[in-house]
Amino acid sequence: MASTVTTGNSVTQSLLDSVNGAATKAASVSSEAQDRFLKLLTTQLKNQDPLNPMDNAQMTSQLAQISTVDGIEKLNATLKQLLSSSTDSEALQAAALVGHQVMIAGGGLQLTDAGAVGGFELGANADQVTVTIKDANGIVMNTLNLGKLNAGVQNFTWDGKNGAGVQAVNGAYSVSVAAMQGENKLTATALQLAAVQNINRSSQGVSLNLGPLGLVTLNDIKQIF
Repeated sequence: MASTVTTGNSVTQSLLDSVNGAATKAASVSSEAQDRFLKLLTTQLKNQDPLNPMDNAQMTSQLAQISTVDGIEKLNATLKQLLSSSTDSEALQAAALVGHQVMIAGGGLQLTDAGAVGGFELGANADQVTVTIKDANGIVMNTLNLGKLNAGVQNFTWDGKNGAGVQAVNGAYSVSVAAMQGENKLTATALQLAAVQNINRSSQGVSLNLGPLGLVTLNDIKQIF
């Protein structure tokens, strides 16, 4: 079951607890493995044939095996600690985004009294970029000609007026982006603005809760406001 995280302190404590717990468990497993191996080796030495005792090569091989087992256990414990630390570090980064606006892939655009802010990501430098805004019925409200733009994440604003200069009603709209480089069509991904409400931690990792837009990962975030 996913759990909601809203403060940095709890995440920090979780980091410390997980590292300490992993180290203790790893030490216990390693110690148990060594004890069992030594018992087996001791029993083997006690019951060996006096006329045909274990030679030095066999003894060296046995000791090398226990050293290998111990090394593998320590390596596994270290990897678990690194994985746990990485997850908690990601949770701390995500928690810092709560209350912020972010851009993610999507064609939504929300118009308010202050206007609307949208974005897009270009795969290469473009000679001409055009953003088309439509209402819920698919009717074109306005077309924004943005001219030349560089590759990467770009933003645009809409004052809410249609092509005839009439103010549109507040609400949800959609956008599509077309980009050209000469006669070649470029890859252009529309981005939409969303608010980070809280973060979730589950067996699948750390995710950001964007309310109506659902859960996304840190890798899905294209821009932070």
